[in-house]
Amino acid sequence: MLKAGDRAPDFALRDMDGRTHTLSEFAGRKLILYFYPKDNTSGCTQEALGFKEIFAELAGRNAAVAGVSKDGAASHRRFAEKYGLPFLLLSDENLEAIRAYGVWQEKKLYGKPYMGVARTTFLIDETGRIEKIYDKVNVKTHAAELLAACPLQ
Repeated sequence: MLKAGDRAPDFALRDMDGRTHTLSEFAGRKLILYFYPKDNTSGCTQEALGFKEIFAELAGRNAAVAGVSKDGAASHRRFAEKYGLPFLLLSDENLEAIRAYGVWQEKKLYGKPYMGVARTTFLIDETGRIEKIYDKVNVKTHAAELLAACPLQ
């Protein structure tokens, strides 16, 4: 189980255009790495729109945003285009980063257990260490919570 202070697991994930991104490309700035269950669902859309609203302000605070789900590139492209999302959406169809970050968990729907992505955000510092883990995410207030965690420099 990952905790604050741990080195964030490296990843190599493709975006909607097929470009591969790794943790090391974010060195020197904070990374808000958020894992979400599925493109174009109500909670995931609300969370993404919250990050869209504060994206420019986060960039001015030397922070980047990347969302990760097991959806493929085409799904990410449609989601990003539909809502004008200005940040990376990374595809983890093989669940490599999802498992490395410990967010592939048992969930329940109508009392039936199933495996899925637990909505979780990792605030990763400029050196690649986990600064904070948000595992009780309220999609309505989460973006503001992350903005407060990335103070002006």
